[in-house]
Amino acid sequence: MPGTEVGIDLGTASILVYIRGKGVVLKEPSVVAFDRDTNKIKAIGEEARLMLGRTPGNIVAVRPLRQGVIADFTVTEKMIEHFIRKAVGKKTFRKPKIAVCIPSGATEVEKKAVEDATYQAGAREVFIIEEPIAAAIGAGIDIAKPCGNMIVDIGGGTTDIAVISLGGTVVSTSIKIAGDDFDEAIVRFMRKKHNLLIGERTAEDIKIKVGSCYPRAEVESIDVRGRNLVTGLPKTVTVTSEETEEALRETTAQIVEAVHSVLERTPPELTADIAERGIVLTGGGALLRGLEELLESKTGINTMTAEDPMKCVAIGTGKYVEFISGHRDED
Repeated sequence: MPGTEVGIDLGTASILVYIRGKGVVLKEPSVVAFDRDTNKIKAIGEEARLMLGRTPGNIVAVRPLRQGVIADFTVTEKMIEHFIRKAVGKKTFRKPKIAVCIPSGATEVEKKAVEDATYQAGAREVFIIEEPIAAAIGAGIDIAKPCGNMIVDIGGGTTDIAVISLGGTVVSTSIKIAGDDFDEAIVRFMRKKHNLLIGERTAEDIKIKVGSCYPRAEVESIDVRGRNLVTGLPKTVTVTSEETEEALRETTAQIVEAVHSVLERTPPELTADIAERGIVLTGGGALLRGLEELLESKTGINTMTAEDPMKCVAIGTGKYVEFISGHRDED
């Protein structure tokens, strides 16, 4: 009986676990809450996310991964271990083979840290895969063919942009501007325009409900509660999708800029393929309304979002293990 094959999308905002034959079995925020006094972990995942910005002094809710990189090694290791156990269960006798994906710009040291944390968490074999390749496999693109595909994977902490052909990355870039930065831009905008102080979670709500980065036909609005910076008292403000477009303009422009720079460095044959096949958006950040239209208007290339953008990387990571195992069996 072969051991379990697991794919982990180790994201800044959320962690997804894919198991061969079962698909994505777990999707939880990558947040850990622990007690400073005893150094014991209180909660991991969704439970801990609800504590963000709402904890007493001795309990801290942290994101052990910042911008796609391990910021706190021991906490990350515990978190990976927790999610593997939750997804695989204790019944397995053989340790699982695990593929983990990381941003394309990660250094060797960062790769090693992820690898070590995964071995510590109980893996038999660890494969490290670059995010854009995982995203492409998960989006259903046949990456083994000799034709260019462009993937823009917008996660929580990093945006990976790559041109893939023959199963490898031809040109790529990874910028530390992504979903979290959209939230921060909204927080800054609310402070500047409305004198209102809001938290990260509220900013994320605004982004999900009315956020847009391209002018929309009908304007949507949402009531936002926060603290008035002038009086120091709670206050409610109505925010429209037009305002979010203004708030996100600068951040999304940096993503467009990065796509542009990758296109400039792409060999002409592959550029022709991309012009024909279009750009594929994946990752949770791809759910921001208006991104397709924005990229299309700035590059002139047809842009579409993958079917389930949030799960693409996890599915692709899992399939990558199957792909490698299959190749080994043939040898």
